[in-house]
Amino acid sequence: INLKDIHVEGIRNITPVDIQFARSFGYTIKLLAIGRIRGDYVEARVHPTMISSSNPLSHVDMSMNAIAIDADATGQTMLYGHGAGMMPTASAVLSDIADIARNIISGIKRRVPILGYPEDNIKPIRILPMDELYTRYYLRFEAQDHPGVLSKISGILGENNISIKSVHQKGRKTNGKVPVVMITHIAKEAWVQKALKQISKTDSIVGDPIVIRIEETDQE
Repeated sequence: INLKDIHVEGIRNITPVDIQFARSFGYTIKLLAIGRIRGDYVEARVHPTMISSSNPLSHVDMSMNAIAIDADATGQTMLYGHGAGMMPTASAVLSDIADIARNIISGIKRRVPILGYPEDNIKPIRILPMDELYTRYYLRFEAQDHPGVLSKISGILGENNISIKSVHQKGRKTNGKVPVVMITHIAKEAWVQKALKQISKTDSIVGDPIVIRIEETDQE
């Protein structure tokens, strides 16, 4: 895998408003690294994600890390433990030193392949382009408080094959702007990005829209 092909986003644009909306919808926002086999491709991406608050990953907090593995027969298996801190870091470093020492004593390059798989059997695999991703989306806009705004946003989304599942609008802010939140049905990333560019160019929206992808087990 070429690491440069992995889509990466941070949490800089996530605000308390988004966290509150997510909670009201039954979701929790987590920074996830997601890998999934898609035919001849692998889906590989890192970004803030809304997941169900009943998902065990939603309860991984503070210095804890977790890896969730979904399989056809076994369902979800999760590995959970400290990922930071003095002792966990020292344990990882000591483990590497001990592994190197064992290799030196054995007189071999490595006893276990780095990837846990025979190197001769490793083949390149293509990463699915981000534009080809299909998922649900949380979209938040700072809209001007005047008639026709919702219609204009909905119209542009519809023109780009994006179906809206729900719309939520709270009261006007002191600056006269209104936060408008939309949850979509499953849509293609390319369609969503194209629509957001068009919406951003209208005089109804202030600033850039906020996009958070939604992961749910029933969208496989």
